[in-house]
Amino acid sequence: MKSRNRWLVPFLAAVIAFVIRLWMSTTRKRMVSGDGQQHPVEPAVGRYIYAFWHEGLLAPLATRPKIRVLISQHTDGELIAQICERLSIGVIRGSTARGGCQALLQMIRDAGDSTHLGITPDGPRGPRRELKPGVVMVASQSGLPIVPVGIGFVRAWRVKSWDRFAVPWPGSTLVGVIGLPIVVPGNLDRRGLNDWTSLVEDRLRESTVAAEEWALRIRRDGLSAEPPVLAHYEFCASAP
Repeated sequence: MKSRNRWLVPFLAAVIAFVIRLWMSTTRKRMVSGDGQQHPVEPAVGRYIYAFWHEGLLAPLATRPKIRVLISQHTDGELIAQICERLSIGVIRGSTARGGCQALLQMIRDAGDSTHLGITPDGPRGPRRELKPGVVMVASQSGLPIVPVGIGFVRAWRVKSWDRFAVPWPGSTLVGVIGLPIVVPGNLDRRGLNDWTSLVEDRLRESTVAAEEWALRIRRDGLSAEPPVLAHYEFCASAP
């Protein structure tokens, strides 16, 4: 959005937020988690960093989580930030490309808040489904576990963008596969950061594949389709 049209942002944000809230209220949700908890848990019980790919950004809105998300500082990010705020989603401005250090430090200071943190670790520009190390840095310095969230859409439109952003059909079903929390050690050196980044990316990719396969089974067999068995996710908490 061009700077001369920024006066339109509050109006557009209000309209888009209303449409999103109405749209997402028609969707059905099914989730399965490796730790047996119903996610997102109440922050008073445990606080987490929820990591999910940028293309699934709409899906968490269906659960109305108590969460703060990282939004890019570019001009279009202002519109996205105001939409999130109108949807009662907390916002931190910044990215790994612009203002990232300040935003990451703020996220770490926010570790004492009563909300979770949400990061799309392949945003804001991709490449698609390639995890950047920022989420691991935040986990290492804050002590908050990373929860990899795989998202599947039974029926959705895909935008022709770098992330193939997903817009679920009205009345369709979303599925979430929640991997075990990953506790990242503090004071990582460069090699440790790279190792843990690879591990988190692998776990997020696995959760995503499991979610997409479940969504395909639901599309074929209906809502009676069995969720994936998550026994093989037990090594998520292990060190690389």
